[in-house]
Amino acid sequence: MSPRKSDATRRRLLDAATADFAAHGIAGARVDRIAAAAGVNKAQLYAYFGDKLGLFGAVFRLHADAVVDAVPFTADDLPRYAVRLYETAIERPELIRLAAWAKLEGVVTGNLVTESSAVTVKLQAIAEAQRAGHVTAAIDPQDVLALVLAMALTWSAAGLSATAAPDDPPGAHTRRKQALAQAVSGAFGASADHPPKG
Repeated sequence: MSPRKSDATRRRLLDAATADFAAHGIAGARVDRIAAAAGVNKAQLYAYFGDKLGLFGAVFRLHADAVVDAVPFTADDLPRYAVRLYETAIERPELIRLAAWAKLEGVVTGNLVTESSAVTVKLQAIAEAQRAGHVTAAIDPQDVLALVLAMALTWSAAGLSATAAPDDPPGAHTRRKQALAQAVSGAFGASADHPPKG
């Protein structure tokens, strides 16, 4: 098989697996259904990815890496980062569903936003922003990152509120993004070290 054909086959498998995992979860996904949707046999799928969990890991990394590329981390502007995550969750709901299934089924994904090395870079950037006075130093960098992620995904499939959709009225998206930016700024800005009294 030529490298180009091999790449195309792998991509078809990843696309079919994305749809199946997002809809049915890891336990509910079916290798034979994914292979059929991709137009390959199960033996080819196993040759590329080893097993169903290996396939899920490849699918998750594909989408997580795309989000990391689309949303540059800005530790000194966490409200902007949160808003971009909100926008990306609207544009790429499959990642949010994949992450939610992984968490529910106890499958380790490293972190919602990608491999641990990228998380380490984010935590270091938050610590630097804390030292520079841009981010409150009263909260551990790990907790800052976790809370910003949770806030940004409030209206996603992983949140408990009504799920935002691309075809929602533009005013609804604007309202949510403004509220998100204000909430993140208030929670993690340097002024959070000295909250107002009374």
